[in-house]
Amino acid sequence: MNIKLPDNAKIILDTIHEAGFEAYVVGGCVRDAVLGRVPGDWDITTNAVPQDIKKLFRRTIDTGIEHGTVTVMMGKEGYEVTTYRIDGKYEDNRHPSEVTFTKNLTEDMKRRDFTINAMAYNEEEGLIDRFGGLEDIEKGLIRCVGNPYERFSEDALRIMRAIRFSAQLGYSIEDKTCEAIKELSPTLEKISAERIQVELVKLLLSDHPDKIRQAYKLGITKVILPEFDACMETEQNNIHHAYSVGEHIIQTMLNIRPDRVLRLTMLMHDMAKPATMTVDEDGVSHFYGHDLKGAEMARVIFRRLKFDRDTMDKVCNLIKYHDYRFPAEARSVRRAINKVGVDAFQDFLEVRYADTMAQSDYQRQEKLQQIEDISAIYEEIKVKQECVTLGDLAVNGRDLISQGVTPGKKIGDVLGKMLMDVIDNPEHNSKEYLLEPERLSIFLKDQ
Repeated sequence: MNIKLPDNAKIILDTIHEAGFEAYVVGGCVRDAVLGRVPGDWDITTNAVPQDIKKLFRRTIDTGIEHGTVTVMMGKEGYEVTTYRIDGKYEDNRHPSEVTFTKNLTEDMKRRDFTINAMAYNEEEGLIDRFGGLEDIEKGLIRCVGNPYERFSEDALRIMRAIRFSAQLGYSIEDKTCEAIKELSPTLEKISAERIQVELVKLLLSDHPDKIRQAYKLGITKVILPEFDACMETEQNNIHHAYSVGEHIIQTMLNIRPDRVLRLTMLMHDMAKPATMTVDEDGVSHFYGHDLKGAEMARVIFRRLKFDRDTMDKVCNLIKYHDYRFPAEARSVRRAINKVGVDAFQDFLEVRYADTMAQSDYQRQEKLQQIEDISAIYEEIKVKQECVTLGDLAVNGRDLISQGVTPGKKIGDVLGKMLMDVIDNPEHNSKEYLLEPERLSIFLKDQ
């Protein structure tokens, strides 16, 4: 098998070879190249020690020299070059307490997580695959190198990586690997929230976000997202629903594009349903207030998993309004845009669509038609550039002060009244109309 190497990676390999050492591209880049994907990074492994590499290249950075890694700079691109190594004891389920350099490539490959990531390549020897990675790619299988209990005990984050690779590649997880995950998933408590967050988002943005169902079955979400487990265990006895809360969530993620904010919104939009569920005398389930409660719960989850503030605010806003209903009329749509937010309204429509597609067939066509009608009106409002925010209003605070309005809270109150008038009547958005003395006195009334 031939893999086309980038020029810079080839230069690094050739330079190391010419100095009498072994060198290969290794890991994820080899996997992706075999799969016909474009690798993001080209990592290199060698029997040369870091001091040898530093002598061979003009610009290097000691990015992980205690673990045998230096980054070789080729122009503005960096390539990690790591010495073959054997990891010592893992004392924190994440990092080896020490590493020992080795001259044996196979010994180095034994410490890697999955067979599909334990392949190496150079142009002289071709593909080096000593653990069946190529066969597992052909089978569509995620399998640990060697004993899965040992691999996951060394680094618990590998549990998240297994489910993430399964989602990204559409692969199954091998039975013994699944058994080890199920037994060792509690050790994920020792992994930092930031690391968990990265793997979770990659899973959600994959072509198979439904793999979170397996994460639930294997006990992963019980540790990293217990709120989701409650959803999987809550039925929705309601004519509008066909699934449990958790299964509905999964279906919504499958019905929305792989955008970070949108997938996270769908994951969390109904998280509060278990906490807000009531059952009426006819046995019908209701979830009053789950939208507002859900936004509160999402903030707790986002803080726990160390998400950035911008993502948290955007997602929580969409959760807050995901159940917002209004007529497909221009006036109501303008009000909704003002309420939900100009920048969020298109996302809101996509959330409404995904939510509807994951419900029962009951009134589905009517619901979808309403979303389509609202979307058409929204596009028309954009084309006409109708006023929906204070920034679009024909007057501002300075205009009111020039008319004798006292600076302060009164300014904001008057502008707010004017905005609502203009949202309902777009033709009113002119200085002449809004500042006409008699009309201005009406806006000032009760201020």
